[in-house]
Amino acid sequence: MTIKITRNEAANCINFVGSTNPAYFNACLSAEVNAEDSTRFNVINDIRTSTSPTTQYEFYAVEYSDFSDKDGNVFVDAQAAVDYVNENANVANNTGRFQLGATDTIDFSVDPTETTILLGNGDAYAVNSIRASANDDGHIDIIKHSADVVIYGDLRLANASIGGVSVTQVLATAVNELNALFAHTGGAAANLPVITSSTAISLTEGDSLNYELTATYGVGYEWDLSNVSGVTTVEGNVRKLIGGSSLAVGTYNIPVKAINYNGEDSETIVLTVATPPFSNTKSITFSNQDWLGANASLLSTILGRTSNGSGSGDAWTISLYLKGSSDTSNGQTVFYFGDNDTTNGGHLYLRYQGGNNRFRFRYGSSNNHLNFHSPDNSINDNTWHHIMIAYNGGTTGASSGDINSYYGRFSIFIDGANVVPSGSWSESNYGWSSGIDADNLRVGRYGSSQYMQGGCKVDEIAVWDSDQSANISSIYNSGSPFDLSSLTTEPKHWWRMGDGDTYPYLQDNGSEANCIFQMYNMTAADIVTDAP
Repeated sequence: MTIKITRNEAANCINFVGSTNPAYFNACLSAEVNAEDSTRFNVINDIRTSTSPTTQYEFYAVEYSDFSDKDGNVFVDAQAAVDYVNENANVANNTGRFQLGATDTIDFSVDPTETTILLGNGDAYAVNSIRASANDDGHIDIIKHSADVVIYGDLRLANASIGGVSVTQVLATAVNELNALFAHTGGAAANLPVITSSTAISLTEGDSLNYELTATYGVGYEWDLSNVSGVTTVEGNVRKLIGGSSLAVGTYNIPVKAINYNGEDSETIVLTVATPPFSNTKSITFSNQDWLGANASLLSTILGRTSNGSGSGDAWTISLYLKGSSDTSNGQTVFYFGDNDTTNGGHLYLRYQGGNNRFRFRYGSSNNHLNFHSPDNSINDNTWHHIMIAYNGGTTGASSGDINSYYGRFSIFIDGANVVPSGSWSESNYGWSSGIDADNLRVGRYGSSQYMQGGCKVDEIAVWDSDQSANISSIYNSGSPFDLSSLTTEPKHWWRMGDGDTYPYLQDNGSEANCIFQMYNMTAADIVTDAP
């Protein structure tokens, strides 16, 4: 679609229909073929140029084929477009000189925006586009500034007025009064511009601005965008700001001025870029031999220990969401941390048992461990459940008489409810009394087998270096995932499992934020839009 150039003869203005440019009053614009490319042309604002050290363009180096006349006819070349603009941007060129008689009167005034000179006969001209001059017959000529063309000739002194009040009946003084009005260097109105749009802008990180400045009596506008990389004005509308999607969270000051012929209003726009609101829309799905791996040593001081439990310094909490599939395998690894040697080395291990619809938790090695499983059917097929296991850091294993105390080191919850009373504890060789080495950190894999199957899904894994069992209500949050960093004690490590992640890496959003999972035997399609 082309930009149609039309002139509204009743309102005496030219419009570029299809662009964001405003209407321009008569005697305001002129056009020229672009000096560097004869297939393009420029449209100059003569009024703005007259008060600026450089030429002010409304359009620069635009393709002539992007424009058409008022009937939609595309111009044959750039010169034709230039001729058409020059002809239609100045009514005086179209109508010629008006020779006034002894009874012809003209009352002059300035419009409320103080940008346009209004004539009592219905004509209008931009401020600074016309001037008054005394002619040899003792009358007043009204002349177009840019071309020295007489628009109205021989206006009698007695027939000229400003705002309904006759000019001083001395020719030289009357001419000065009219020129003061036309240039708007004086006069009764003298309204200064006032910025009326909000000076506070809120933006969410990653989004783009769509802000437009408004000002009473504003004519020109000046921005200082040096502090906001990627923010710019819209071509053809200097009052409008766009961009900003690359700005980081923070507060930015943007100085701006609204200017007219009487002065200016200076304000500072305060742009606040906020963190996007929390949303949980994705998870990771597992089947066949899919698994996640990360650097276990980064969690050695949290989930690991050097010997038997020494107290709260060895405490930890693991929280996650699990959606089991219909696969009936009882050996599906959800989470593993610990030694390479699963037979003899210490580890902690969460397993989904699809045949019984429950989960199993082991602490120790294959030969020496504490073992808990939740009640049958406590993990429903294809249903999201929240699981949290907390360890208070106390001693575990070695004495048959203390086995119940060892079990009591752990708090275990499904969907916010304590399932220890309804579940079942067991042990092998009275538990585990040694350290937990930080060799492997995995989701979906035990040793070289026991993967999750059938499209099991895991979401929102979080790890604390403390026993958070007293805060289960806040962490579970009635089954609605939320921003865990807002908790009084935020997790040391927190993986969103898809939200904010890009295959094949899953970012750490915890307070330490240094442990990244990598997806193995998987594709980007394993980041799915299924979430609790």
